[in-house]
Amino acid sequence: MNRLSLGVAVAAASITLYSPVSALAAVSEAEFAQLQAQMAGLMARVAALEEENATLRENTANAVSEIRLTREAVAAAPSRAATGLNSETFKFSGDFRYRYEEIDIGQRVVRTRHRVRARAGFVAQLPRDVQVGLKVAAGNDSPVSGNATLGGGGTSKELYLDQAWATWQPFDGAYATIGKMKNPMYRPEGSGLLWDSDYTPEGIALGWANEHLFVNAVAHALESDSARANNVFYYGVQSGFTLALGDNLGLTAGGGYIDMPVKGKNTYFGAFDVFFGNSFSCDTILLTFCTYDNNYEELELFATLDIDGLGLPAAVYGHFAQNLDADDEDTAWSAGARLGKASGAGSWQVSYEFASIEADSLLALLSDSNIGGGGTDVRGHKLGAVFAVDKQWHVGLTLFVDNETLGSRFDDPIDYDRVIFDTSFKY
Repeated sequence: MNRLSLGVAVAAASITLYSPVSALAAVSEAEFAQLQAQMAGLMARVAALEEENATLRENTANAVSEIRLTREAVAAAPSRAATGLNSETFKFSGDFRYRYEEIDIGQRVVRTRHRVRARAGFVAQLPRDVQVGLKVAAGNDSPVSGNATLGGGGTSKELYLDQAWATWQPFDGAYATIGKMKNPMYRPEGSGLLWDSDYTPEGIALGWANEHLFVNAVAHALESDSARANNVFYYGVQSGFTLALGDNLGLTAGGGYIDMPVKGKNTYFGAFDVFFGNSFSCDTILLTFCTYDNNYEELELFATLDIDGLGLPAAVYGHFAQNLDADDEDTAWSAGARLGKASGAGSWQVSYEFASIEADSLLALLSDSNIGGGGTDVRGHKLGAVFAVDKQWHVGLTLFVDNETLGSRFDDPIDYDRVIFDTSFKY
């Protein structure tokens, strides 16, 4: 019964109650009691309906509020995810370099070429102090060169896996890395004596460092597949220290030992008889089967002196290595200096280095690919100049002057000179 019916009933009762006495006398006490009971039931029903109506309004308001909040959350979720991905857990970087070079070898016609190197990758930060990285490079598959020579009628250049690694940092200053990685070994002023700057080793690396001390240990594969005759890992450890010598000098020095058991193994890259300057022997019957004559048990020493009191940052450095397994042609060394530092816009640097690398002093495959044409059994001078247009754009000129190659095999070494002009960008 609604409120209108209730009103009619009340009005009727009022008329009955206040009618003339004859009408009132016609209503018995039983009928009056029944009417009162009906009115009480009607009032209870009205109260219940009002309570249900209030509950329905409250539930409807809550549902509308929940829908609004859900829509806001869905709209905001993509932007929050993107912000977290870019600034907190995911970093993208890369570089591009354009190179022009002239190469003058002995009596040959001077060779010129244009080359590019392009690399891009990311690092993702995961829980438990773990990072995972990936980098690809457009160039060639050499372990010590990422350049692609322009030509072929504009043919597409191949894309290679340059790095793929995971690093765990179990405590402050410590790391453990697996995969194909950036070289963890310290190289004074980027020296390429033992390792070319483009070399990305493969395997396992461990290390620790604080403000004054560092140590690196590696187990890297030259060939990990036991089904191949030349499968081998090399093992190395390197340690050093950094300390201040007064207000304007800083010294970093140390040493290491690397064991590369490649004696009797065949080549790891390129043709079967290309050992890049190392001594080798070929089977007298199967002339196509050639192997290394020596292991490479490298004793390494290095030092860098940083100088701040000249008005410009400067450094002098030296790097030495000796193969303890070879009987002769077993020593390599380099020394150089740098003045200035190409970093911010308008800054510059100039540098000089001399290197002498005997034939069996180092594993030639991994050594600097530029001095004397790369590899071992080379010596010569390297001069460089770099200007920073801004922090991310550098231009540079490098000269390899009076270089010699194959001096241990010929009475008259082959002259080697090279000019390199680079423009490079980082992002």
